Amino acid sequence: MQKAAFSIVKYQFDKVTINLSNHKSNEISLNFDTKGVYENETSTYELCFSVKAFNENNIENPFVEVECVGFFKFENVNSFEEIPDFFYRNCIAILFPFVRAYVSIITVQANVPGVMLPTLNLTSLESTLKQNTIQK
Repeated sequence: MQKAAFSIVKYQFDKVTINLSNHKSNEISLNFDTKGVYENETSTYELCFSVKAFNENNIENPFVEVECVGFFKFENVNSFEEIPDFFYRNCIAILFPFVRAYVSIITVQANVPGVMLPTLNLTSLESTLKQNTIQK
């Protein structure tokens, strides 16, 4: 049996909202939303990765909302069932640094102290992504 391999083809930011008037402290909390679509015909996967940053106890008023879509291509995967479990955690780990860097760059360009999202281990999102994945 051949091992599954995948690579990121491209990524793009579909939605970005920055409202620094909601950024009241350096204590940052994050919410994540993940979902995906596996395309059987092309052995590709589209990951929609959303991040909301807010200050403690102010989840209703995030100061950053980013939706990033990553497009991945598989080798040696011919069906949805053949997607290995490690893919789900790794595709998030691949995309998150792009989100972190983007938030940092655009907040610095706003001529305010830059917002740096923390470095995180996001393996806990693996099962949620797997459950939120559909196939076409």
